[in-house]
Amino acid sequence: MAIDIAGFVTDLKDHAVEHGFHVHDERHFVETYSLRQSWEIDLHPEEACGGPLDLHVALDVDPRVLLSLQDRLEEIGDEWEEPEDVYRLALYFNWGVPPLTNPPDLLVLATDLAGLGGPGLPIEVSEIDSYLAVTEAPERRLTVVGRTDVSLVDLLMGREQLCDQLDRAKDVSLYLLEKVMNWT
Repeated sequence: MAIDIAGFVTDLKDHAVEHGFHVHDERHFVETYSLRQSWEIDLHPEEACGGPLDLHVALDVDPRVLLSLQDRLEEIGDEWEEPEDVYRLALYFNWGVPPLTNPPDLLVLATDLAGLGGPGLPIEVSEIDSYLAVTEAPERRLTVVGRTDVSLVDLLMGREQLCDQLDRAKDVSLYLLEKVMNWT
């Protein structure tokens, strides 16, 4: 295979450190039936060590995309030309905060985070109420998810850096870190 996904994940962790994150854990899952893979990295901004904010980054590896690119590269053969940039994998940024006792206005939060994420890292915001028991008050959780695509052609050509997305993820993290104490 022309794409070294494990090497990309290692480089992504190193690159995240350069952008001010601490990396704590990495996991790799392979679904045996479809061979779909997920690479997961647990990290947080340096400012959140021991704090109430976690960031979970997950690369979703669809084997059909990898195989399609491999087929295209074999089709090109020795007459090297750069393949079209249609081979992409999803990269998710999932922020976690403690349960909320004083939740924010979701529309205001979504608007603020949309400005920080920009078009390079669109952000989805939602809240979920959970009941541990019928007689207890609900526990409100905030879900913040950003998504971007990783171009396999850019990886193949040595161009994929994700600097903008990591900078935006850091901005979102710092914003949430600043606000979360008022929400919990």
